[in-house]
Amino acid sequence: MSDWFLPTAERAWTSGNLVVPHVHGADYFARLLEVIGATEPGDRIFLTDWRGDADEKMTKDGPTVGDVLASASRRGVEVRALLWRSHPGKLNSEENDHLGAVINEAGGEALLDERIRRGGSHHQKLFVVRRKGRPEEDVAFVGGIDLCHGRRDDAEHAGDPQAPPLDERYGPTPPWHDAMAEIRGPAVAHVLDTFAERWDDPTPLDHRNPYRAVMHRLVKMPRHPEQLPERWDPPPEVGPHQVQLLRTYPSKRPPYPFAPDGERTIARGYSHAFDRARRLIYIEDQYFWSEVVATALAEALRREPDLHVIAVIPRYPEEDNRIGGPPMIYGQREAWEALNAAGGERFAMFDIENAAGTPIYVHAKVCVVDDHWMTIGSDNLNLRSWTHDSELTCAIVDPDGELPRSVRASLWAEHLGLRDDDPRLTDLAGAMDLWNGQVGAPGSRIRPHVPSVLPARTRLWARAAYRTLYDPDGRPRKLRGTTHF
Repeated sequence: MSDWFLPTAERAWTSGNLVVPHVHGADYFARLLEVIGATEPGDRIFLTDWRGDADEKMTKDGPTVGDVLASASRRGVEVRALLWRSHPGKLNSEENDHLGAVINEAGGEALLDERIRRGGSHHQKLFVVRRKGRPEEDVAFVGGIDLCHGRRDDAEHAGDPQAPPLDERYGPTPPWHDAMAEIRGPAVAHVLDTFAERWDDPTPLDHRNPYRAVMHRLVKMPRHPEQLPERWDPPPEVGPHQVQLLRTYPSKRPPYPFAPDGERTIARGYSHAFDRARRLIYIEDQYFWSEVVATALAEALRREPDLHVIAVIPRYPEEDNRIGGPPMIYGQREAWEALNAAGGERFAMFDIENAAGTPIYVHAKVCVVDDHWMTIGSDNLNLRSWTHDSELTCAIVDPDGELPRSVRASLWAEHLGLRDDDPRLTDLAGAMDLWNGQVGAPGSRIRPHVPSVLPARTRLWARAAYRTLYDPDGRPRKLRGTTHF
């Protein structure tokens, strides 16, 4: 077993996998379209999503997400989906209703799932394709990219023409940076386990009231899910990578039968990797806030005098208005101050922009530690993702270290405006000097990021909103207020 993973008793892991990262939604959508297009009658598709837009185009000229899934179902592919049922009129309610209806009308089965902690969400994004009689072709995708508006961007970062609502400073088609991991091999079965456990949960999918009953009928959602088909044998070994699937589920009532006290292996997996870090922790994250997360990183910086931490985050919150912005800025400033105090010049935050100077919204959830351990997942580095919402992350170890190193170097080359073969990309000891030296350099997209200090009066209410609404704690009561998971 790799020493970078949690013990098998906490989460199983597999060897013999092949993991291929897909950076940028356009690349992921094109690959997903290829995989779905190859399916035949009797094959199976399983997916979960935070938000799915049926009309989102998977390529410039289509087809749409709804078209692709409906077409697969009509030609005899078994399609099953778990979509988050958000509150009526909020966030993704209408979009997920519509996608669910499209799948169900085509003969698939989509369930709208509200089995969450109060104020939480199902944030997992997974997509599994199993080929009948061809297990070597089975594939799973895990990461941060939803099947929705705004995600189909590429390395040029001009944005998705089907734009989501975002702070106006990101422009009419916000540039979007994101990542997904394609997995082949035995770990595909572990991704499917996550889907099956949620599907088989006997807890009612939703609150029972007349409004919900009407909505369920409108989207043709079954009152009781069909039993999942008999499982096929797991895929064979196909590559060199070791994979451990890490998850978050909150402590709630009624409890999840597969996680009675919730599950926090994402938090423990990151903490374990930070404990082993010696040279570099590189992070791309949508939020990067939380006192508990900052504490884990700060302890690593104090323990290891040669350790550096570099984080890439969005320049502005997604809703930087008078109400939504301050709590996010407060949480991020709190984390920045803790890490700056612990590491000084060995810690830095950056944000990124495209060639036109428009800021790029960083939605990716990527972490690389010492070029040995890396993650691509749905979770952000905050207490909400580590304890409160449902999340799924793929932790990867390559015995040769090639995959984490190549992923990090590729991301750095894009952000810093360097050639992929620039030798400075492999020098961990010179990482901070390289980043600082590329600020303002030709072709570089980075800018230093220091969260604002809020006025004292704003901090009073922003702190309360941040802790209760934006970054709530979903741990069992006995663990709250501690650094234990």
